[in-house]
Amino acid sequence: MRWHKHGKVFSPNPEGWMHAYAQVPTPLVLSDRLRVFIGVRPRRPVGELPMSEIGYVDLDRADPSKVLGQSDGSVLPLGGLGTFDEFGLHPLSTVRRDGEIWLYYVGWTRMVSVPFNRAIGLAISNDEGQSFRRHSPGPVVGPTAQEPFLQQGPTVKFYNGHWHMWYLGGIEWLEHEGRKECVYQLMHATSDDGISWDRNGKTCLPTCEPTECHAGQGIIEREGRYHMWFSYRPALDFRNGLRGYRIGYAWSDDLVSWQRDDSRAGIDVSPEGWDSEMVCYPNILETDGRTLMFYCGNYFGRDGFGYASLVE
Repeated sequence: MRWHKHGKVFSPNPEGWMHAYAQVPTPLVLSDRLRVFIGVRPRRPVGELPMSEIGYVDLDRADPSKVLGQSDGSVLPLGGLGTFDEFGLHPLSTVRRDGEIWLYYVGWTRMVSVPFNRAIGLAISNDEGQSFRRHSPGPVVGPTAQEPFLQQGPTVKFYNGHWHMWYLGGIEWLEHEGRKECVYQLMHATSDDGISWDRNGKTCLPTCEPTECHAGQGIIEREGRYHMWFSYRPALDFRNGLRGYRIGYAWSDDLVSWQRDDSRAGIDVSPEGWDSEMVCYPNILETDGRTLMFYCGNYFGRDGFGYASLVE
């Protein structure tokens, strides 16, 4: 399998409320369009630290290269004082359930000894994703005795009568050249209701090096076998084109144990342009007889997001 790139679809507008970045594109199928939720950074006063919020971009369902519109503001307000999502929100996975849209998102808060902590929240919409309300003020997946560090990057699917979540669990914090960097890798959880999750804090995807980091994963099923595309990078010195995110591939027959073979990913950085240094945060949508991958490029989506279609 390989992916055919269709180029960049959307770029942030420095003059608009989506001032910078368009991260972790998260698609939702509507009757006449594709609504893609993104993490954006509104303009902040000079000297203040950035914050991230969730907006959306509407794309033509027949031709996702065409932008039809975008949200006028955030679809979910930031969390309250002291909550896990007080300073930032990122969308990750949408699920339709009982006439509602469930959005699993990552919230983050600032820390003292390390830059941030993150956990996974659930928000619910009754108006096709124009606005959301929190399921609860706290996360649905947060720290445990086995997982003391951050949790982020969920992909949620319903397979074989159970809810499954693949998410990124923090392994350790490292200090390198004055920066604190977290190592986070793929873990798996199951649920009967999509709210309470059973997990063991064990990684489920092989790594190329002990401190490799994973981020974002898209999963599809073909004839009983499951296929995953995910982004990966070294934990240290990764803010450059040589060590930035790449997209890897793995397969599984049981949804838990994954066999990795990045040579079969079928997508890489381009020779030049918006995704010539990084490809990251793949999110896969199957609709209208096509399999589409929405993803970000250079510097973690600073310049926008694009998409590719699967050639089988």
